[in-house]
Amino acid sequence: MSEDKKKNIYDEAVEVARRTMVLFFMVDTSGSMEGSKIGTLNSAIEDVIPEIRQISSENADAQIKITVLEFSEGAKWLTPSPMDVAGYSWNYLNADGITDFGAACKTLNEKLSRDAFMGDVAGSFAPAIFLLSDGEPTDDYKKPLADLWQNNWFKKAIKAAVAIGDDANLAVLKEFTGSSESVLTVHSPEALRKMIRFVSVTASQIGSKSSSVGKKEVDEAASKQEEFIKQIESADIDDSDLKW
Repeated sequence: MSEDKKKNIYDEAVEVARRTMVLFFMVDTSGSMEGSKIGTLNSAIEDVIPEIRQISSENADAQIKITVLEFSEGAKWLTPSPMDVAGYSWNYLNADGITDFGAACKTLNEKLSRDAFMGDVAGSFAPAIFLLSDGEPTDDYKKPLADLWQNNWFKKAIKAAVAIGDDANLAVLKEFTGSSESVLTVHSPEALRKMIRFVSVTASQIGSKSSSVGKKEVDEAASKQEEFIKQIESADIDDSDLKW
């Protein structure tokens, strides 16, 4: 083959598009989160973004995108669509109001579809959904959460919840994640910081991995959640610092 033909072949080569893995942050910004809780949460997520960015840049199969849903009096997206972590910067959240968890479940459900946040042209891995809360729902969350569990994207997602302090309703968080093993409790700023890093990094690493050839999608999702839980069980997060 002539050198000119070789050059033409190389010139026409295109990079194969990577699939997307969306990391959802669901953040309780009710009034009880005011002060060190929301401050620690903000700085911890800001600090972990570069690590997630590195995981994405080194992954030949998946591009990680981030989206943020905050809930207090109602729920709203702080990202109009999932954003590539390569160019993403965390915007600090403020805390005020009540805890409309049902509204958060409904709002999440609306975007977990191929017509919304899961419609990447190259395809999407099951998402990772990370809930952080220190309280108890102040609205009727039962039906919105039941509807959310009918969503196939939610069923397949890696799900984790962090209960911040002793007032978080662990039973509700378990209803959300589907297992008590996926609910983690922290009582100090340093433990919260470490847990945010651990969950964000671990979920990003596991969620953006391709499954074995021929593995069914539903089995892939189940195995990723199981792997995530195993990582949780082996985690060593010291929660002996000063309490809130």
